[in-house]
Amino acid sequence: MPELNKTTEDYNAQSIQVLEGLEPVRKRPGMYIGSTDAKGFRHMLLEIIDNSLDEAIAGHAKNIWVTVLKDGRAIVTDDGRGIPIDINPKYKVSALELAMTKLHAGAKFDARAYQASGGLHGVGASVVNALSTFMRIEVRRDGKIYYQSYKAGTPNGPVETIDKDKDKENSIAALTVHPLPEKGTSTIFLPDKKIFGDLEWDYEVLEQLLRERAYLIAGVRIIFTDQRKNLTKVFYFEGGIRSLVSHLNRNKKTLTSIAYFTKQFENCLIEVAVQYNDGFSENLSSFVNTINTVDGGTHVTGFRMSLTRSINEYAAKIGALKNDSESLTGEDTREGLTAVIFVKMPADSIQFESQTKTKLNNQEIMGYAAQMVKEGLDTYFEENPGDGRAIIEKVLLAARARLAARAAKDAVIRKGALEGMTLPGKLADCQEKDPSVSELYIVEGDSAGGSAKQGRDRHFQAVLPLGGKILNTERAQLDKIVQFEELKDLIIALGMGIGETINLEKLRYHRIILMCDADVDGEHINTLLLTFFYRHLPQVIENGYLYLAMPPLFKIQSGKDIQYVYTEEERDKVIKQLNGKSTSIQRYKGLGEMNPEQLWETTMDPKTRILKQVTIEDGAGADQTFTMLMGSEVPPRKRFIQTHAKKANLDL
Repeated sequence: MPELNKTTEDYNAQSIQVLEGLEPVRKRPGMYIGSTDAKGFRHMLLEIIDNSLDEAIAGHAKNIWVTVLKDGRAIVTDDGRGIPIDINPKYKVSALELAMTKLHAGAKFDARAYQASGGLHGVGASVVNALSTFMRIEVRRDGKIYYQSYKAGTPNGPVETIDKDKDKENSIAALTVHPLPEKGTSTIFLPDKKIFGDLEWDYEVLEQLLRERAYLIAGVRIIFTDQRKNLTKVFYFEGGIRSLVSHLNRNKKTLTSIAYFTKQFENCLIEVAVQYNDGFSENLSSFVNTINTVDGGTHVTGFRMSLTRSINEYAAKIGALKNDSESLTGEDTREGLTAVIFVKMPADSIQFESQTKTKLNNQEIMGYAAQMVKEGLDTYFEENPGDGRAIIEKVLLAARARLAARAAKDAVIRKGALEGMTLPGKLADCQEKDPSVSELYIVEGDSAGGSAKQGRDRHFQAVLPLGGKILNTERAQLDKIVQFEELKDLIIALGMGIGETINLEKLRYHRIILMCDADVDGEHINTLLLTFFYRHLPQVIENGYLYLAMPPLFKIQSGKDIQYVYTEEERDKVIKQLNGKSTSIQRYKGLGEMNPEQLWETTMDPKTRILKQVTIEDGAGADQTFTMLMGSEVPPRKRFIQTHAKKANLDL
């Protein structure tokens, strides 16, 4: 990967700058890590990993080791320069202590030390320290090993050197299976249970996030070890973001080779990789240094502007458009597109919306990205006419499908089928008209729908029964969707429209709950509904309006005492507690087996029910999953079934 132009200033104590102390972090942790749920918990480890990746981006590290211990501690080691340990002349303490115990203290404020960095405010390590019951840093520099340990952000003592023989048992080296490098930084920490509860590291999520980061920085090796599972995986990709695009398209039929462009601008380096597949959805990932900008920003806007312009110009040039007035929309050019945009720039130049860094705001980047993509695509089309024509054929097909879908939808609308005033007869609406307090239960089957209608709170709960399995919308065009009776009823009930007419402000319910049987068929229907919302109404998920109901699996009765439990483990625990007493156990095969009172008590009463909110944490991963499970390609689905068959919990 091309590197940024960087100065050769010494990385030492004078590079560390301080803005304030750590007191606010423990009082309001959400302000610094976004939340104290699983996402915030994971953010702790990513902050430390990204510090090491910053060393790699700057060209000082080639290897990063990430280790999860059985007791919940996590270790991150790199072979970079090592955090400075000399005394900061202004603050009269070690630069290491400043970086670990003061908010906004770090070299990322000094553009000379880091020309590209994921950290915007330099709060990463100190915030993790403040929210950990234990942290220890070891720095290998100048042939020595220095260390300092902390409790809830407070040092247990000064920075000291390690005697390799005497302190071997207490060192990080004693806890890792890999030898530590001669130079670099190692960090071990344990998140505070008072803040995060009993959360644990999620192996699969961490694996995905580490793989993603390895794709970004070509030639950097990330070694991930989970001692709980006795597993080690190594991520190393010479192709950088081109390898990432190939990975994202691995379950899809591709139409072109991978187009790759890169250009160095005054204060940033931009890379783009693009490839088209035969699918209907766009899969675009964007990054600024090590940060996944899930909400896009100016780099994405510039890319999309030039993509549409360049494709239109090439289509006109080869005579693919019928007349001068005909043009392709941005929506057309993005159908079947897989793209990765990667921006590397100095930390002090980045403008993010907040510390959680989900959207880039630098206006100059939009112009840079637009210029580079336009130049790159124009050249690509000239040098690869076969790929160029394949893209034009793909987007023209998308345009024709869009026009056909609009015509079909308009025909349906003219008949009054999608007008909000004609709500479907199966919908038992609620009395409340304020969407923020209204709920819609989408229920599997007429029997369960009848129980739900009787058992609900009519004031704020609406019920829409579905007659069995709906259309698989993974590859369905809009005209087919609006003609499918069950989906048409759902679209009308929601009130926000679909396709080009979507208006989130018209959504009639801000809590949409999928309530299906707790069996294989119920899971299938849930998957079909999730596919519909993810592909055609993603705004519902993005705004946190979609939920899954959790009906109980068992009813356990001992005399007059009745308990509902949701897992087999809970069932066994309750039976053990009732040891010796006569008990009867009922396994619910479907929601229709419950009377209205039971359904209300177990699944619909806000005081006792359990709901799972549907979120999109990894857009690329979600796209791959839906493509694999619901797409037309059989081999990827077959491989998935073969791989996970032994894990399936079959209710036979």
